[in-house]
Amino acid sequence: MTVFVDADACPVKDEIFSLARQYNVQSVFVSSYNHFSHAAEMEWVYVDTEREAVDLYIVNHAQKGDVVITHDIGLASLLVNRDICVMSPRGKIYSEDGIGHVLYVRYLHAKQRRQGVRMKGMKRFSDEERQTFRKSFEKILSKSAGNKA
Repeated sequence: MTVFVDADACPVKDEIFSLARQYNVQSVFVSSYNHFSHAAEMEWVYVDTEREAVDLYIVNHAQKGDVVITHDIGLASLLVNRDICVMSPRGKIYSEDGIGHVLYVRYLHAKQRRQGVRMKGMKRFSDEERQTFRKSFEKILSKSAGNKA
C-alpha cells in the first residue's frame, strides 16, 4: 500500500506522515513546483505547474489497494472505481456508489456561481475535522495492517 497525497493545499500533511510512518506505509506527497516544501523527511514528488499535473501524476501512479488523500472531487471520481481508497483531508471517504451524487452537487454549485448566485466558501478547517481525519485514516491503516498479518 502507498498513500498518495494531493499536497498543494492539504492541511493534514503532518498527520498523514506521522500515521503512515507509525504503520510502516509509504507516503508520497505530490505537489507542483509552486508549492515546494523543505520537509525533507517526507517523500515529495514535484510536478509541473500545469493545472491538473498533480492529479495526472496520482492517476498514473496509484494502484489497487492504495490510498489517495485529496480535496479534488474530480480526481476522487477517477480513482474510486479502481479499488483505490479515496478520502478528503476532512476525513470523508468517497465511495463508488456515492461519488455520482457528490459530482452532481458540485455541478449544481458551479451552475449557480455562473448565474451570479453568491455562495459561501468552504468553512475554516477545524481541530475537530483534523481529529475526524486522523481517526478515519488510522482506521484504514490499521485495517490494512490487520490484513497483512
